[in-house]
Amino acid sequence: MEAAEVATAAAEVDFSLIALFFRADWVVKLVMMGLLGASVWCWAIIVDKALLYSRTNKQMNAFEKTFWSGQSLEELFQTLAEENPRGLAAVFVAAMREWKRSHEQRASSAIGVQSRLDRVLDVAISRENDQLDKNLGFLATVASASPFIGLFGTVWGIMNSFQSIAASKSTNLAVVAPGIAEALFATALGLLAAIPATIAYNKLSGDAGKLSGRLETFADEFSTILSRQLEARSQK
Repeated sequence: MEAAEVATAAAEVDFSLIALFFRADWVVKLVMMGLLGASVWCWAIIVDKALLYSRTNKQMNAFEKTFWSGQSLEELFQTLAEENPRGLAAVFVAAMREWKRSHEQRASSAIGVQSRLDRVLDVAISRENDQLDKNLGFLATVASASPFIGLFGTVWGIMNSFQSIAASKSTNLAVVAPGIAEALFATALGLLAAIPATIAYNKLSGDAGKLSGRLETFADEFSTILSRQLEARSQK
């Protein structure tokens, strides 16, 4: 009879996610809301970065096709300088601006011009990498910290459950189950935030690394082209 009463009491308890949230202690509620907010922000970053990397990759492909088509560098520069170039185009425009300044000022030292061009290329690549890597650190933080934050909420919830057990002087399921469920819900939310953040961070970091590699490769190739032109100009 006692077992039937316990089962009936447990069945009357609402274990829906919303009910678990509203029954939770205020500390656990803060943990849950923080983890939900982090999860939503992670997904916003994931979608934004996926679109950015896809768009950047397409822009790089289009630029490389135009650059290696044999079009005049001056014509390409005039076309891109009027826009707001990103990726390879931004690196190209930055280097061409420095090249034109050096040419207009009739710089006599080829070594000095080459050194300035290399620095300009490095700065342009650094700026593009900053855009590619922006907010990835947040994903890494959520991936590593969310399980522990959720665990904190779980421990706090279990402590409250034990206090409820002590106050009621009863260990039946109707007393224990709701508090334990609320506590475990915090852990579930921590994993809900951490798992997508971990997978996305690894994937997006790899994609950013590939795009960064393309920037570095193009910069080396373009620097070589300009170096040849510097040597040809110095021999005249």
